[in-house]
Amino acid sequence: MRQTDQMLARYAGELEERQAFIDGIVEDAETSNRDLNAQEMELVGRARDRIQTINGLVAPLAESSRIAQESRDRMRELAPLLTPEPAQRPVEYRSAGAYVLDIWRAGLGQDGARSRLDVYHRAAAHQTTADNPGLLPEQILGPVVNFVDVARPLINALGPRQLPSGSWSRPKVTQHTAVAGQSPEKTELVSQKMVIGKLPVSASTYGGYVNVSRQDIDWTQPAIMDLVINDLAGQYALDTENHACSTLTAAAPAGPTLPTGAPTADQVSAALWGAAATVMPATGGQGQIIAVAPPELMPVLGPLFPPVGPTNAQSAGFNVNALASGNAGSISGIPIIVSGGMAADTILVASTAAAEVYEDRIGSLQVVEPSVLGVQVAYAGYFAALVIEAAGLSKIVKTP
Repeated sequence: MRQTDQMLARYAGELEERQAFIDGIVEDAETSNRDLNAQEMELVGRARDRIQTINGLVAPLAESSRIAQESRDRMRELAPLLTPEPAQRPVEYRSAGAYVLDIWRAGLGQDGARSRLDVYHRAAAHQTTADNPGLLPEQILGPVVNFVDVARPLINALGPRQLPSGSWSRPKVTQHTAVAGQSPEKTELVSQKMVIGKLPVSASTYGGYVNVSRQDIDWTQPAIMDLVINDLAGQYALDTENHACSTLTAAAPAGPTLPTGAPTADQVSAALWGAAATVMPATGGQGQIIAVAPPELMPVLGPLFPPVGPTNAQSAGFNVNALASGNAGSISGIPIIVSGGMAADTILVASTAAAEVYEDRIGSLQVVEPSVLGVQVAYAGYFAALVIEAAGLSKIVKTP
């Protein structure tokens, strides 16, 4: 394959890789029935810009390849008009007897037998790929395999809010007014003032950076810079999800427990109902009740609620393919969200009104280092998880 064709093939592979990357992001968002978040929009924009650049590079190369192909076709048309010197065919004997017979005929002076033996006994140099490694290009089959969960199921369920500044306060009613029946008539009504306190919030900074050489940026395929930025963004998503899960779990009061061994479907359902019964009054019925479970518990919960249940079952069943989006299904109407940030034997039952998450994503930052011919790239953001009402959370623990 000529160098032009190799470059066109490389560009074609990269176009397919970038489009598959965009399709994957859109598919995850559509599966979760949500819009693209800021991180995903940034990644899609980068992939789209690269696709436009490649399309501009492909046009002149494609024209050159077309002209070269037409020249080769023309030469093939002229080939029958040429008179190449006939090549001597190799000699293969069917058996040892045929070989001995030619030796006997050669001894009698037959020229044909002598010619066949001469060709057969020539020492042929066998050329293999081991003799010309410099002509064999190293093929990289993309896209790069990188297992990073960027879904952030718990954060998406709560809905991240714009972070106003590094530190601020959230107002919360700590004492309500009072209303009571009047008895008897003309007696003074009950009176109680409203007290509004504040919940202090401090955001934490999450980020990381990598220093990439200019040669690594220019020579790698797929492009290393996009891979590094995407991986930093993935690690940011993992850390913020872990922080949200650990903060809410630590604040949640202990709720029902699941017994040692394999629980029954009734035991799991009863635990969820028990936790929901304490969570809902604490938030005055506001928000949605959700349950966040670790992936390690799905082999326990999943078989109890298969997606083949009758119409009167407690759950429509869990689907393994739905785990990628974070929402595995529901039990008694409570959505079961699967997050890798949860502890192995703990299920968090929460009202979405009992906790909030705030975020101001900086995204990627780059600076050139001319002295070492490198580019330093970082990815960061500010994040805070706030527990509004601890009683609006409850954790179900399964004993090992």
